[in-house]
Amino acid sequence: MDELLASVDALAAEDLSPLFGPALLERLRPLLVLANRIDAEIARTVAECDGVGAAEHDGLKTMGSWLRGHGHLSDSEAARVVRAARALTHLPAMAAAFAAGEVTAEQAAVLGTIAEPRMLALAADQGVDVAAFDELLTGVARQRPYADTTKAVRHYADRLDADGPEPDPTEGRRLSITRHADGSVSGRFDLDAVGGERFTTAVEAITQAGRCAADQRTRTQQQADALVQLSDTALATGALPVLRGHKPQVIVTIDIADLVDPATGPGAGRLASGALISAARARWLACDGAVTRVVLGPDGRPLDYGRDVRLFPAHVRRAAEVRDGGCVFAGCGAPTWWCDVHHLVAWIDGGPTDLDNAALLCERHHTKVHHGFRVERQPDGRWRTWRPDGTQILTGPRITGPDGTGPPGPNPRTTGPPVTTAA
Repeated sequence: MDELLASVDALAAEDLSPLFGPALLERLRPLLVLANRIDAEIARTVAECDGVGAAEHDGLKTMGSWLRGHGHLSDSEAARVVRAARALTHLPAMAAAFAAGEVTAEQAAVLGTIAEPRMLALAADQGVDVAAFDELLTGVARQRPYADTTKAVRHYADRLDADGPEPDPTEGRRLSITRHADGSVSGRFDLDAVGGERFTTAVEAITQAGRCAADQRTRTQQQADALVQLSDTALATGALPVLRGHKPQVIVTIDIADLVDPATGPGAGRLASGALISAARARWLACDGAVTRVVLGPDGRPLDYGRDVRLFPAHVRRAAEVRDGGCVFAGCGAPTWWCDVHHLVAWIDGGPTDLDNAALLCERHHTKVHHGFRVERQPDGRWRTWRPDGTQILTGPRITGPDGTGPPGPNPRTTGPPVTTAA
């Protein structure tokens, strides 16, 4: 590993400015092969980790969650790595091509779908030789672009399961939501005929009701506005399921000075997702919402209810949600509505029911801290997590070993501003 890092350092030190087009491309080609081979080693290591439950060492259940929390991979990328890793033992031809750098990590993950338990069971029932298709599809991946690999694997899957999905309509439903750095959201969905009819009927009803003279919006803009209105109506009725003791609502955190200042104040408010909005938009939401004053310092509203209260009051929980933003266990990305409020010092041991003694933890990690793991909030507002053996859990790629001697990984959970607007 040291030799590999030294080689990468040597590459990074090379001056590329004297090179022109062809020379740069010739330099790039072996780098792409090397990247594929590194990805193959990552997948092989993940497969071993998956087999021995290595993620439990850092208090996590699956390698997918470990890759998201410690490797900082997206949900889709972590799932792709795990899928490729699990396919290695079932698809030797793909594994060999991947190790040689002849197929990419994306292609390996797509090929890995034919080695999923359901697909292997279908192949076994029909007497299909998976090894032969492993060779055939890997050959496509070696010679053809990613899109052709996807098409070939889909053709294999369609022929293997010619009868299509099970009659249960929920089997084919999918909804994928991606939140971008600026807080905007995009996604895609797949619905069965009946579910799609219900959805389009609801959206169309609002779309038609919102039509007015001289409307310059496109059809897609009208439908997007209708979807937002449909969500707003559902939130406003109060009929949605309760999340951790209070109804779901849009939360905006903003400093009191920005809220009362008539200036636009770009980036002054923060949504529960972490996205920034202007003070003007926060005031717009506050116009038709409840405003809760949350003071996180000693000179505001008292949050300590003494020894006679064991359960955290709703406004203390809200303050913890504003401060922590989700589960504080290192490497966990669970949102606030998955979390319990944990007493850092147990109530039975004299710990008060106040914000200073509170930490948001998802159910799994709430259990972990009651079985030897420990979380602690530092004076700078950052959370730290320790294993039962006293070593600290650090997240993010780093060169230091697992002994906790390296620099701590970033954790954005810091104290939030003191005003919360719920719309």
